[in-house]
Amino acid sequence: MREEIRKFIAETTFSDPSIIKDETLIFDEGIFDSMGLLGLISFLESEFNVETQDTDLQEENFGSVERIVAFIEKKKVA
Repeated sequence: MREEIRKFIAETTFSDPSIIKDETLIFDEGIFDSMGLLGLISFLESEFNVETQDTDLQEENFGSVERIVAFIEKKKVA
């Protein structure tokens, strides 16, 4: 899961995948912006079969690969 997310972020932003670590803050580092977030959410919903609510759209859920994985795992349990 982590690798798929990292690969999506790298391909979408034309970034070197090696700079995107689990803990890299993708918004703070300028790798992703709000438009990128929309694409990421669409990817997560289709790739991992999770549904995202407006209340989920917080940096604590999408700020890094680590946070995204935790969000997906939490959604799959719910």
